[in-house]
Amino acid sequence: MTLQILILRYTAFAVLATIANLATQRLVLRLGDTSGFFAVAVGAGTIVGLLIKYILDKRWIFYDFDTGVKHHSRKFSLYTTMGLITTMIFWSTETTFWLIWQTDLMRESGAILGLSLGYVVKYNLDRRFVFTGRHLGSSV
Repeated sequence: MTLQILILRYTAFAVLATIANLATQRLVLRLGDTSGFFAVAVGAGTIVGLLIKYILDKRWIFYDFDTGVKHHSRKFSLYTTMGLITTMIFWSTETTFWLIWQTDLMRESGAILGLSLGYVVKYNLDRRFVFTGRHLGSSV
């Protein structure tokens, strides 16, 4: 896979996961706008985005075709662990934007900025620690 294809795919998958994340947040925030609903919205959005991104990255970025509960649980655990670092980038950026401006537009702007930075870090962590087998994405 060329560097350009890798960047295009990874960006497209990040955009899809981001849209799913923010859509999930909006659905939860329709139930209420307290800090409790905000926390649930951010958590639910993160889980949805994480699942989508794992499935797409595993198959189309890292060409990991292994199957089975043992394999998936190990890989997903590592993938999630690497995601904790990048989730902190995302959550802190989104929350900072919300606390400063307290508008949905700025909250989502912070989320997009935080997710973008986080995904760059995440790709490098996943390549080094999660998807360590032979795959075409490792040469980039």
